[in-house]
Amino acid sequence: MENNAEESRKQARLAIMELANMISVPMSLNAVVRLNVADAIWQGGSNAPLSAAQILERVLPGGDAENLQRVLRMLASYGVFEEHIGGGKRTYSLTDVGKTLVSDEQGLSYAAYVLQHHQDALMRAWPLVHEAVVDPTREPFERANGEAAYMYYLKQSEMNELMLKAMSGVSVPFMRAMLDGYDGFQGVEKLVDVGGSGGDCLRMILQKHPSIKEGINFDLPEVVAKAPQIPSVTHVGGDMFKYIPQADAIFMKWVLTTWTDEECKHIMVNCYKALPKGGKLMACEPVLPENSDDSHRTRALLEGDIFVMTIYRAKGKHRTEEQFRQLAISAGFNRFRSFHVDHFYTVLEFQK
Repeated sequence: MENNAEESRKQARLAIMELANMISVPMSLNAVVRLNVADAIWQGGSNAPLSAAQILERVLPGGDAENLQRVLRMLASYGVFEEHIGGGKRTYSLTDVGKTLVSDEQGLSYAAYVLQHHQDALMRAWPLVHEAVVDPTREPFERANGEAAYMYYLKQSEMNELMLKAMSGVSVPFMRAMLDGYDGFQGVEKLVDVGGSGGDCLRMILQKHPSIKEGINFDLPEVVAKAPQIPSVTHVGGDMFKYIPQADAIFMKWVLTTWTDEECKHIMVNCYKALPKGGKLMACEPVLPENSDDSHRTRALLEGDIFVMTIYRAKGKHRTEEQFRQLAISAGFNRFRSFHVDHFYTVLEFQK
């Protein structure tokens, strides 16, 4: 028994050392994205194992191959790359995780999502996470940078463009999965996308469901002013806390998460007012499980919850289905369905 207890203590010490050094993982991921390593290995689908020196020949001739190998080896232990050892050298190919960083025909991938998380303004906020516990009236991002994240982004064109690209890279695969597995758009003729940014999601919905005759992309005036023309879509600038355009149905993705419970209720009340009897709100949000575990899904959702608390809103949060349902009831909705069409996002449908 004593040997077992000592072994448990050794494992515990290793575990806390891994957690303390965990910053090496996202920062190394950030490095391989900046160096465009995934596209260099992928090469149109070949995914042939390459040494660090061979990768550098494609992305940065003259770079330090030994240091790149150190980064690749560590990320291989987290399943981003597959390490091959033979002939006295190490080579690396992409796993399914690594392939998410490969640019598609539109230049989109999860690479921009990685970079967006690690910009200087965001990194300044992370040492202040404890302040969200001490005083939740100001999120760590605001404490570190002097103003709230959304206002800060709008003044920094490069940050805003990267965020939009990151959201597109994440949204496209989710939207494809949702449109293949969710039937909630049937019978809808007029649809509003609240917080629709450039209208990418609305474009995909209308292409899949041509029975929707009119789409309204509703976002802040300064956001929709830059939105491209899309057939059957009208871009409308406004404030969801004041009103939401009337329609048969309302769609939103990753909107409620970044607001407090009272603010979410306010948004949902405005949605309720904008809908006819039988109309519905379709909210795509990260939904927490009731019980915590060590699965990739649960960890991603809980980590995302801390990201929201740190960057966007100290009392904004990821919620459980039951928490969303109670908010919907308080806003007047009386029927609720949920659809798990993606490992991260869930479609929550509230009917009037």
